Amino acid sequence: MPIAEDPEPRPHEGGKQDGPAPSGEDGKDPFADLVLDEEFIRGASVKEQTGRTRMLAAQWKHTPPVDPGGRRSVNDGPRPRKRFGRGPKPVDAWGSSRPRRRPEWRAPVLVVLAVVLVLAALNVDGLRSWYSDRFGSGTAAPAQPVAPDQPTVDHPWAGSPAEGWPTGIAGFEPKEAPTAVGVFTAEQVAGQVKLVKQYLAAANLDPGTVAGGRPEAALALLSPDTLASAEKALARPSAEHDPTTWFSRFDGRDAVPVGDTYRLQGRISVEGDGEQGVLVRTDFIYVYPLRPGPDAAKRAAAPKPSAPPRPSDGRTPPATDGGAVKPVGLLTPAADVAGDTWTARTVVRRVDTFRFHAPARYDVEPGKIYFEQRTSSIGNSECGAYDGYYHPQFAQFAPLESPDQGATGPARDPYDQSREPRSDGSCGTVTRS
Repeated sequence: MPIAEDPEPRPHEGGKQDGPAPSGEDGKDPFADLVLDEEFIRGASVKEQTGRTRMLAAQWKHTPPVDPGGRRSVNDGPRPRKRFGRGPKPVDAWGSSRPRRRPEWRAPVLVVLAVVLVLAALNVDGLRSWYSDRFGSGTAAPAQPVAPDQPTVDHPWAGSPAEGWPTGIAGFEPKEAPTAVGVFTAEQVAGQVKLVKQYLAAANLDPGTVAGGRPEAALALLSPDTLASAEKALARPSAEHDPTTWFSRFDGRDAVPVGDTYRLQGRISVEGDGEQGVLVRTDFIYVYPLRPGPDAAKRAAAPKPSAPPRPSDGRTPPATDGGAVKPVGLLTPAADVAGDTWTARTVVRRVDTFRFHAPARYDVEPGKIYFEQRTSSIGNSECGAYDGYYHPQFAQFAPLESPDQGATGPARDPYDQSREPRSDGSCGTVTRS
């Protein structure tokens, strides 16, 4: 069998042929000293593709791939037109349409609602106040409009002849300047009239006194004997010793004054009493606008007090719920809800005579008030209540049947000053307030 001969000697055999050696000069391999390090590989200008790349290129040459996420490629052709701003529906890897993935909005909304509910639970009163300020009261307002003459918190003088009357101590100015009377000079008489005006203002116009507080300023002006009688009435009020015959006062649990100014109208006159001194006569009507207190509806349902008179010492009301005593100034007023914004007015008429004795004949304390006579009548106040306060009736709480229950006297106009005030103790009704 023939044996093929080598075409040329192998390099390690050192054989030679005619012509140059195929592996380089002197038969040495030209790549023997080549080192394939990292620097050499990075500097290569041509890189061999991987086997997977060559396989996918051959496969996609006839069947281009489909993007499962809806992304476009150079083989997709022109972009289709959107219909009404909507893009084409996404498809899966097999070309089937799949539903759009909507953004999740429920979780953030639920978190916000939870935070709002927690804050509202921590501050219920603040939430109620915020709602009332922006959207009004939560209770529906009366369907019928308020009558023009119906007094309200915003218009407490509607329908009252006192709407244009003066307020404050200026309303006590006499029509004529005082002159000398008897043993007193004109200057002394003017001082006596001024003292009377100060007392009337302290007893009937002081906001603290009207709101049910102790009438300290008025008490400080009374003579010793008169002061003792007034203190007794404040400490133990009764039908015989009633503080309201001295001072205008309201229980803040039943009636809350609207504002701190009240209307008045009347007259002051001065006349001599021979050697005994000077008489200063006053006849004034005081009008007080009031809104219901927190217990107004309860008292209207059962007006007669079921316990002893409330003031125990003339300074503070008696114990309330829980047995705790609350000063009048700390009583919580009723909230103005639908219907409770209606107000009422109490009209008080006082006809008083003050005596200023001649200092040469009588031992008197200068700068003090001495009463000769006191008469008063009240319009719109509960009859038979002798606890040291006025208790007005409010139209929204008036009973539907027998609203004048307990009245024993004839109806009268509390603004009428043409007759002397009735002092027979009868309880009548008023034609207006």
